Amino acid sequence: MATPNFLWSLAKKYFTAGLIGLTISDRYASFMAVRGSSMSPTLNPYNENSTAFVLDDYVLVEKLCLQRYKFSRGDVVVFRSSSPPGLDVASLLKELSSPSNYKEKNVKRIAAMPGDWIHLPSLDTVRVPEGHCWVVGDNAACSMDSRSFGPIPLGLICGRVTHVVWPPQRIGGVNSKISMLPEVQVLVSEEHSH
Repeated sequence: MATPNFLWSLAKKYFTAGLIGLTISDRYASFMAVRGSSMSPTLNPYNENSTAFVLDDYVLVEKLCLQRYKFSRGDVVVFRSSSPPGLDVASLLKELSSPSNYKEKNVKRIAAMPGDWIHLPSLDTVRVPEGHCWVVGDNAACSMDSRSFGPIPLGLICGRVTHVVWPPQRIGGVNSKISMLPEVQVLVSEEHSH
């Protein structure tokens, strides 16, 4: 039978390791699974000719960018949905297509920053308000993004996706210099053109 000192020592080590791990994942970086095809081909690329089982990409989410909200057009970001729980039945359907499930994390690419103008064929030209950004998925046909729910507050961003870490054949950096969807035309404001 284990001695009380051994059990106490073991408990302290696990508690300390847990606190260190929690601090790192909260402040510096964490890993998350990316589900769905809205960011394909950047994340979760799907090959229709393949009969192989499709694995979710696991990505490294860097959080140091949150200290001063240092984001750029093209960054792939993780953001939380905005509305708290307590939705009525009619709103539950909308919950699946807009940032209203506050526990859900979404992964999209920043297309426009505060002050930029967005022109979409289905909408009028929209200016991105201060403190917000316009996000889009790389796969327009499968993406619920700012074209559906409008600009998102920068404060909801949880981090920037920098690398794919799983599966092994996809390990590598995430390209932030990819061209945007052709139907999303961004007119960059002068104050944010750097």
